Amino acid sequence: MPIDPYILLLIGTVGLAALFPARGAAADVASGASTAAIAFLFFLYGARLSTREALDGLRHWRLHVTVLACTFVVFPVLGLAARGLVPMVLTQPLYQGLLFLALVPSTIQSSIAFTSIARGNVPAAICAGSFSSLVGIVLTPLLAAVLLGGSGGGFSAHSLVTIVLQLLVPFLAGQVLRRWIGGFVARHRKVLGLVDRGSILLVVYTAFSEGMVRGIWHQVSPARLGALLAVEAVLLGVMLALTWYGARALRFGRGDRIAIQFAGSKKSLASGLPMASVLFGAHASLAVLPLMLFHQMQLMVCAVIAKRRARDAQEAPDVHQESGAGEARDVDDVRGAHDEDAAAGPRPR
Repeated sequence: MPIDPYILLLIGTVGLAALFPARGAAADVASGASTAAIAFLFFLYGARLSTREALDGLRHWRLHVTVLACTFVVFPVLGLAARGLVPMVLTQPLYQGLLFLALVPSTIQSSIAFTSIARGNVPAAICAGSFSSLVGIVLTPLLAAVLLGGSGGGFSAHSLVTIVLQLLVPFLAGQVLRRWIGGFVARHRKVLGLVDRGSILLVVYTAFSEGMVRGIWHQVSPARLGALLAVEAVLLGVMLALTWYGARALRFGRGDRIAIQFAGSKKSLASGLPMASVLFGAHASLAVLPLMLFHQMQLMVCAVIAKRRARDAQEAPDVHQESGAGEARDVDDVRGAHDEDAAAGPRPR
């Protein structure tokens, strides 16, 4: 599978930070711009999300509870289990990044796109991803404070307040103003998508610049990176199997199982990067490395699975079953959205 082009931009940004890290006054400017960019990013997330659609999706509560349980219960349990790999396989900082990855909310656009390709329940994927992102704004930092608070992650009450002010307040402001600016946001979605991507790149540059200045990257060796990739491959494989066969055991139809598998096995780079920047500070570069690697891996693997599901003639498709998650969406709304998590947040209308 081809590499996500946005991942190449992210890698290029990391290289730029390694060669020309922001120092002194430039670092202060970059940090301030990054903070503003994160707030604006979540403001756009709030302006895009349809409150009515989210409320309509509550009728299919069993599916959403299943996805939330996979994202915020099963994933964290597996992340905690990886503690046994320290220090033989993973270093402590890489393990902290892996555990943070397990706490991040699910994706939206890529889950929708893969569910559509596999002929699954697209409205359910839209609402499941939206609910996960909403819950994650509050739950991810709280879980991080509990699970990483004593591991050198730098979490404190101040960090949680910062999360609320920098992420949740702008998101709620976007929801409040959606009535007046929602149409503008929808008409200029492509342009604002570039703003999303640029904001994420700025966050990455700031985090990795600070890591370079502080010498954090000297802690990582190629062997450790290879071990991290192997651990993440196992983690993704386990979650893909659990979401598919677990949903079958819970007697979900094929369309719902597809939505659960793609929404319940993935993690959002767009949500995780800003949160890591706030919560980890100078150590954010190592904290987001596992998430960046997992992001590309999940896109490649899920693309293959989605195409296989679409060709599967053994199971009768039931994608038109009533899901209570809202009306079906045009496939054009999700085409090309598989690279969402590197850039854009919720876009359901």
